[in-house]
Amino acid sequence: MKKILTLVLISALGGAITLGTYKIFIEKDQPVVTTKTEPSASHFIPTNNIVNTNNLVNAPDFTAAAENTVHTVVHVKNVAMVSGQMTFEDLFYGRRPMQPQVGTGSGVIISPDGYIITNNHVIDGAQALSVTLNNNKEYNATVVGSDDKTDIALLKIEADEELPYSTFGDSDQAKIGEWVLAVGNPFNLTSTVTAGIISAKSRDLSGQSYQSFIQTDAAVNPGNSGGALVNVNGDLIGINTAISSQTGSYIGYSFAVPSNIARKVIEDIIEYGNVQNGILGVTGGALNNAYAEKLELSETEGFYVDSVEEGSGAEAAGIQHGDIIKAIDQVKITKFSDLRGHLNTKRPNDVVQVTLLRDGKTKEVPVTLIKNQTLTMPLVGVIKNTDKQDLKKFNLSNGVKILRLNDKYAEYWKRNGIVEGTIITAIDGEKVKSVDDVQNIIKNKSPYEPLQIELINARGEKERFNFR
Repeated sequence: MKKILTLVLISALGGAITLGTYKIFIEKDQPVVTTKTEPSASHFIPTNNIVNTNNLVNAPDFTAAAENTVHTVVHVKNVAMVSGQMTFEDLFYGRRPMQPQVGTGSGVIISPDGYIITNNHVIDGAQALSVTLNNNKEYNATVVGSDDKTDIALLKIEADEELPYSTFGDSDQAKIGEWVLAVGNPFNLTSTVTAGIISAKSRDLSGQSYQSFIQTDAAVNPGNSGGALVNVNGDLIGINTAISSQTGSYIGYSFAVPSNIARKVIEDIIEYGNVQNGILGVTGGALNNAYAEKLELSETEGFYVDSVEEGSGAEAAGIQHGDIIKAIDQVKITKFSDLRGHLNTKRPNDVVQVTLLRDGKTKEVPVTLIKNQTLTMPLVGVIKNTDKQDLKKFNLSNGVKILRLNDKYAEYWKRNGIVEGTIITAIDGEKVKSVDDVQNIIKNKSPYEPLQIELINARGEKERFNFR
């Protein structure tokens, strides 16, 4: 026991001596560091913070427009018969198998009694059409009429009640940057609403200068065709028609037929059975920097008049070669689609106010639009309505005149005594009195049927030509 106590005492004494030696000879003086905490700003927002409501007040409210429009937009189903896959037996027996194909799109109710506007390509080739309303009621639909140039068609359903409908707005008053809603049935998703702004106006996607679309960045996809483009008031300012995409789906560009054009087309279909186009009677081109330099002009905007059609309203109003059309009815003309878009809302005998630039001076003249006098006829070329003098020359009572021969077949025609000015009197045995007659015959004719043209050559002799 004494030995254990002695060992503990010696260990304690040794530890004390070691610690004292370290303190005196080894440990250096260390500075004392003091940390001071500065007050910092809080990073959370208290719940009673005052929020600036100006942005909320100025933000567009789409709820009323969306609520009203979704009930007027319908789902259109098109059943068409298309060629199916051929089997060995079909080839052996010379059969062509057909099978039904279902296409879908959208439409907009425009009257309480069931008139519906849509795109021509939505209903093209339909064997049967059905329309489903937003309340899930389904009706069979009939085609009242259509126009492939503007891609507008008019349908009719017989409903058992008055229907909600959209009212047309004035698409000429729509502004670039204005908020719009696209309402339709993309990918069979009914009553879909998307928002965007008007990105541009008078867009021509064909490159042939007969289209004049409203461009928007509202999301539009397959199935939206024929649906509504409305402003924040719910006014119908366009019929959604196309997208520009390499994939077939929306990538930021969509296009709509302006409401003023669409409304005029359906009014013509209801009243006349076809579209009545008012013609100004000028040919030329839209000015740009290169064209202006070629013509030695300082103007780079407007429509340059190269020629004026004989007997047209433009000729009667005194419009001349070299004039530059700057506006029609105060609508600025910077490209041909501006001109075409405005004229597409007009009919024959309408009067438009044309603002011209001539020799550096601006003048305004009224022009009465005329009915279309010319038509490009397959194989032949450009034909024109005849006047009394043309018919009197050959003692004829009817016919249309060849204004310009088709470049590809010009030599063939000339070898057979057919020149510009020759009178065509009949097609497929039917007498023709106007280019409208020619257009109707060709439109209703199968492309596989032979074409017979009867005409009077330069020697006054009647000839018939058959094409297969």
